[in-house]
Amino acid sequence: MSDYLLETRGLTKEFKGFAAVQNVDLKIQRGTIHALIGPNGAGKTTVFNLLTKFLQPTRGTIFYDGVDITRDEPAQIARRGVVRSFQISATFGHMTALENVRVALQRRLGTSYHFWRAERSLRVLDDQAMDLLEQVDLGSFARTLAVEMPYGRKRALEIATTLALDPALMLLDEPTQGMGHEDVDRVAELIKRVAAKRTVAMVEHNLSVVEKLCDRITVLQRGEILAEGTYAEVSNDPRVLEAYVGVEA
Repeated sequence: MSDYLLETRGLTKEFKGFAAVQNVDLKIQRGTIHALIGPNGAGKTTVFNLLTKFLQPTRGTIFYDGVDITRDEPAQIARRGVVRSFQISATFGHMTALENVRVALQRRLGTSYHFWRAERSLRVLDDQAMDLLEQVDLGSFARTLAVEMPYGRKRALEIATTLALDPALMLLDEPTQGMGHEDVDRVAELIKRVAAKRTVAMVEHNLSVVEKLCDRITVLQRGEILAEGTYAEVSNDPRVLEAYVGVEA
């Protein structure tokens, strides 16, 4: 078994001749938190879209747990244990926090699409849903409509629904975007906790969060890997400094 849960070789995505991602060789080690960082437009979210097959690569290969998944569809990727969040909050606003998590748990019952069934048929999932809410410090919000929850708590709810799918690899796209300092600290601590039993890859602009959480960092610029290493290594790389603040080496 490889040390790497996910690996790409020569991953490239072109749009009418423009290379949004070019020859990216990415290796995400099992049991680590791996960050993708870079200036706006560097190709970070495009890489996530390629990994989860919302986009098909123009060239290159993607391996997950040693298996070539390059041509898999998004549903197949999710069934393999790769689950992602998005930059924009994606909760069901007029359902409670408990109901949001319960929808994610329905997959375990094999009734994911049986929306006409009576609500009582789902109550067997309530204890599991409450346990997941407690794990992300949302127990007191169980009966609160998602639309009424503070933004930072909604992001925590998204992590709970992601955990409900029991992922081996979590892909978090800008998990602290738009948050105040208190929420950033709370969500960062939550990510650290849930990563104890799984692998996490994250796109993140907040470099203090990256420094605090991440074992390894890949820096993208113009769709290509500019640098890679620990936070100390990449933050002292003159090429990274130039990419971020325009200071020449």
